[in-house]
Amino acid sequence: MGREAPDMRFSFSEEQEELRRVVRRFLEETSPIGETRRLMETVEGYEPAVWKQLSQELALPGVQIPEAYGGQGFGFVELGVVLEEMGRALYCGPYFASVVLAANAILNAGDEAQKQALLPGIASGETLAAFALAEPNGRWEADGVALEAHESGGAFTLHGEKSFVVDGCNADLLVVVARAPGSRGTDGLSFFSLRANANGVTRRPLAVIDPTRKLASIRFGGARAELLGVAGGAAPALAKTLDQAAAALASEMAGSAQRLLEMTVDYAKARVQFGRPIASFQAIKHKCADMLLALELARSSAYYAAEAAGEGDFDELAMAAPLAKAQGSDAFLAIAAEAIQIHGGLGFTWEQDVHLYFKRAKASEVFLGDPAFHRERLARVWGL
Repeated sequence: MGREAPDMRFSFSEEQEELRRVVRRFLEETSPIGETRRLMETVEGYEPAVWKQLSQELALPGVQIPEAYGGQGFGFVELGVVLEEMGRALYCGPYFASVVLAANAILNAGDEAQKQALLPGIASGETLAAFALAEPNGRWEADGVALEAHESGGAFTLHGEKSFVVDGCNADLLVVVARAPGSRGTDGLSFFSLRANANGVTRRPLAVIDPTRKLASIRFGGARAELLGVAGGAAPALAKTLDQAAAALASEMAGSAQRLLEMTVDYAKARVQFGRPIASFQAIKHKCADMLLALELARSSAYYAAEAAGEGDFDELAMAAPLAKAQGSDAFLAIAAEAIQIHGGLGFTWEQDVHLYFKRAKASEVFLGDPAFHRERLARVWGL
């Protein structure tokens, strides 16, 4: 409040539009909705051959990672384009966990040597990484961290449990937030990295409402870990990582909501009642118009957050990210609910594809914090 907003473009370059076309075409060929249904029933939840193709031919895991660390060196806007298309396709894969969460955590917290050691594998897609922050209390903030890091002779061991770790059972590398014993709040927080199969690490899959995004519980029973960055100084890097993740999730939700609207409009045009398509009924027109309005608001806030992240304006991102996450969560869930209603009796069957998007919407609503949490964050930033 009181500051002028930056000049946001809200339009894409020809190169960014070409990236969108390439990613959409790839996902339409490799990840149709039938494949999504197959993969969500598997333990892993993704197809390694498609991940390899996505990594080697399209180089998507490295899209936002700097060239110095083996990435493509593009920006956060390009990452948002990729995620919007993945949301549209309801892509099943470890992209969000490895590229959005873990890679950004390493970029924000690690020193130069650690970035050189850890990021090239993520950028190439050869290393699957996961970010472990939330615990059984379900809180996506510094105050929710109870897992402790004990130091002895310069070595660290982790003690405690993390939960809701996206693709935690698929990961090769874990990036973990822990605190010094006896510390509270943002004090004493540190980032750590360790191999997922290290001694003292126990992983188990969680039952989830959205089977297209696998979650895990991970227990650390004295597992040895390497400190990332400065001990006790992780709070700023954590805040930055979470804002970037919220902006990225907003783009993904916008893509899913766009596809839901398209599916619903197509159905309304094809479904005939009383001798005419239901799309001609005034009530259906109003519902679709409301869905479009919600989508445009969510998409605009997502683009605003992606631009702020891409410009490196993290003060602006601290406002844009919670706004985009809250707006996107509400819009996605509302659009999903209306889509089910417009599909009528067919929409209430689990076999209908709109239900897959509804489950993703419900899971995304609480992932990284629910709308109320983010509105409270926004109020604090504004000093309300």
